[in-house]
Amino acid sequence: MAADYSPVPELNLLKAFQDRVGFGQYADGFGLFEYDDTSGLAAGWSDDPDFLDRLVPFARATDGGSFYALWRIDDRADLASLPVVVFGDEGGQHVVARDLRELFRLVGYDCEITVGWDDAYFYRGDDHEHRSGHADYVAWLAEHFGLTPADDPDAVVATARDEYGERFENWSASFLPE
Repeated sequence: MAADYSPVPELNLLKAFQDRVGFGQYADGFGLFEYDDTSGLAAGWSDDPDFLDRLVPFARATDGGSFYALWRIDDRADLASLPVVVFGDEGGQHVVARDLRELFRLVGYDCEITVGWDDAYFYRGDDHEHRSGHADYVAWLAEHFGLTPADDPDAVVATARDEYGERFENWSASFLPE
C-alpha cells in the first residue's frame, strides 16, 4: 500500500498517484522506484557507508538511468524539506531542488532533466507532447500542494544550486574520485 512506500508523506501521496496512472506516464523520464535503494550509488559513485547514509534515492530522473535522491544535509525530522540531488547516468551530480515540493514542480514541467559533469538543466522542444497522465499530475499537484508546474525549471535549479550547491560539492568531494 502507498502508505508503506516511505516515511515521507509527500512521496506516499505521489506513489498512490503513480500506482493509479502508471510509472513514467505523468512526466517524461520520471517515476518512483524502490525507496532508499542505494545500490546505484554504491555501484556508480561510492560505497562508503558515510556517503550512503546521507543519501536516499527514490526516483528515476531519466529513461537512461539518472536518478533523484534526498540529501540528508542535517538531521531534520521532515525529510520532505531536504534538498534533492540528481545523479546522472553518464556522470555528474547536482542539487536541483531545495525540497520535494520544488522537485514536484520540476516534474510538472514534463521533460527529462539533462545531467552532465558540470550542469543539470531542462530542455523541451516546441514539438514536445506531454505524457498521457500529465494533466492528471497537474491537477494532483494543485489539489495536494496548491502548486503549479515550473514555468522556468532552470530557475528552480539555479535557486537550489545557489543555496546548497557549493555545500553539496564540498561534502561529496571527500567521497568521490576526481
